[in-house]
Amino acid sequence: LHATSCRQCKMNFFKDGWFTEYCPELWKGSALSLEVEEVLYNQKSAFQDILVFQSKNHGRVLVLDGIIQCTEFDEFCYQEMIAHTPLFCHDNPEYILVIGGGDGGVLREVAKHSSVKEIHICEIDEDVITVSKKFIPSMAVGFEDPRVKVHIEDGNEFMRRHKNNFDIIITDSSDPIGPAASLFKEPYYENIKEALKPRGTLCSQGETMLLDLNLISRVITQCRKLFPSAEYATSYVPTYPLGQIGYFVCSKDSDYSVKVPKRKITNSQVEEMKLKYYNSEIHEASFVLPQFVKKRLE
Repeated sequence: LHATSCRQCKMNFFKDGWFTEYCPELWKGSALSLEVEEVLYNQKSAFQDILVFQSKNHGRVLVLDGIIQCTEFDEFCYQEMIAHTPLFCHDNPEYILVIGGGDGGVLREVAKHSSVKEIHICEIDEDVITVSKKFIPSMAVGFEDPRVKVHIEDGNEFMRRHKNNFDIIITDSSDPIGPAASLFKEPYYENIKEALKPRGTLCSQGETMLLDLNLISRVITQCRKLFPSAEYATSYVPTYPLGQIGYFVCSKDSDYSVKVPKRKITNSQVEEMKLKYYNSEIHEASFVLPQFVKKRLE
């Protein structure tokens, strides 16, 4: 995880027992406030400001450079979709790469798949991992799986050294300003394509359709130049701007559409994997988009 470099975002503040997330570069004219019970951690790493606080109703909250990354209240909505959507788009996912995701939530979900042999994570800021292990263990438990291999480095550079290595690549990125902006551009997706095996699948954080439709359209257009199947999926995450977040989902398999899972998950498997959001019906429904989005992305 690496947050924004927007100076105004870093001005987010505590007042009268509330934390307010405010970033006019991303969300003009709107803000989100959470009531705070206790500040647990507030330090600057080599890359960004890291804040963790106990909220009144949303559990523990991780904030990077003033932008909320996750809350214990609704993190499962995002973690399950960004992990299980691509994994169920592959008939036998074995080698997984996660870029970002230093809180461990994506790792926790990926590790639920018995076919997986190796889970590599590239997180540029080691402090995010350390802080998450101490203060958000319900997510950082993902690091405890013996299949996980941690690389403290830039994910782009890692992929350039590991071509044709991975069945699944998941990009758990922050918003597209500052250093994270490059993760939404065509060269980044070209790197992913080279690092994926012939039938590989990717899933990347895809922003909010009511605020970022121009960016979503641009990314989908560039992905469709690179992948035979490239689509936009959506889910509800109340803490994120306007309560919605999207995902870019692409496959190198020329005989397949990511809209339909290759492996259907049964109700008993949903219970066994302790899933609270993802199931096969949600997988297919997540690609059904409002008309104004569907028309723009056709």
